[in-house]
Amino acid sequence: MTVPAERTYVPDTNVLVAAYHHYYAPDICPGFWASLSHHIDSGGLLIIDRVFDEIVSPAELVEWVEQATNCSFPTTATQPVADTYRQLIDWAQDNPQFTDAARVEFAGSADGWLAAYAMANGAVVVTNEVSAPEARRKVPLPDLCRQFDIQCINTFEMLRGLGVQFEWSPH
Repeated sequence: MTVPAERTYVPDTNVLVAAYHHYYAPDICPGFWASLSHHIDSGGLLIIDRVFDEIVSPAELVEWVEQATNCSFPTTATQPVADTYRQLIDWAQDNPQFTDAARVEFAGSADGWLAAYAMANGAVVVTNEVSAPEARRKVPLPDLCRQFDIQCINTFEMLRGLGVQFEWSPH
């Protein structure tokens, strides 16, 4: 039984790519992908435009995302998201902890936009990244979220929050 989502989850690119290549590969766990499709349809899971733009391979994953979302991606091109993004990017740029390369990488990735979308829309960020408060060479998404009080969880916590369960059955 699927429990309706009380929250809206917005996954980071790494959630989809790592799942596809590893522990939820479509050939061994089609239920994972079916559950994501279901929750995309019901509005409990959103793949934002900037995350979709980062998914460049494999072609099968790109196609799955396009089909699951009907090529309809929530946009980050809204004033509330842009205003929030400016706060997040300013924090990263002004933070002496991070190297110049880390700041450049952060500014060019979907992470800041994902966090800004979540903050502006009351959504929950889902990522495989882990907190690294002392990191210098990367702006860790969980630490950015913590700094701005944005809820940030991992894939397993999202699946539990969505009430997803996988069951094995013999062929």
